[in-house]
Amino acid sequence: MAETTLHDAFLDELKDAYDAEKQLVKALPKMAKAATSTELRQAFVDHLEETNGHVTKLEQVFQSLGEKAKGKHCAGIAGIIEEGSDAMGEYEGATMDAVLIAAGQRAEHYEMAAYGTMVEWAKGMGHSEAADLLQEILDEEGEADKKLTALAESGINEQACEGAQGEEDDDEEEQPTARRAAAASISRRTPKKRR
Repeated sequence: MAETTLHDAFLDELKDAYDAEKQLVKALPKMAKAATSTELRQAFVDHLEETNGHVTKLEQVFQSLGEKAKGKHCAGIAGIIEEGSDAMGEYEGATMDAVLIAAGQRAEHYEMAAYGTMVEWAKGMGHSEAADLLQEILDEEGEADKKLTALAESGINEQACEGAQGEEDDDEEEQPTARRAAAASISRRTPKKRR
């Protein structure tokens, strides 16, 4: 087996990120279309534009390293996208929006972990241009995550919870004694912490 270096691992991560961004370019319009909140839809549209910019910046990173820009299938982001796609057919209204936000944030956190690592590796290997470009992408991913959090906290999660609360209230009316008995049984079995 040939000896591989951190530079080889760095290139592998770049290829993975390049493919991930291209997969997200295809997924974000579907997420925007599925969103019922105008603000959430616009956030996905805005992030699509940023994601296209990430593809371009990654191409610049490859170029700065004297490498051809090419991707390697990113199974991680593919799984996150697939989970989000599956959920799109199961929910509606504010619940759909809350689920879309969760899916979007899963993707953002995955990307932030990858870009954070690549920034540090690039700095350590003296690839300052690559490090700067990757830091720009990392910063934009962080901002996108903050926007999604703000949207969730602006009322989307609350609306989704109210819908869930309404269903729980119906269940409680049907079986109040059984629920109270189960809760009491669980609390009796839960050991108390010693101090």
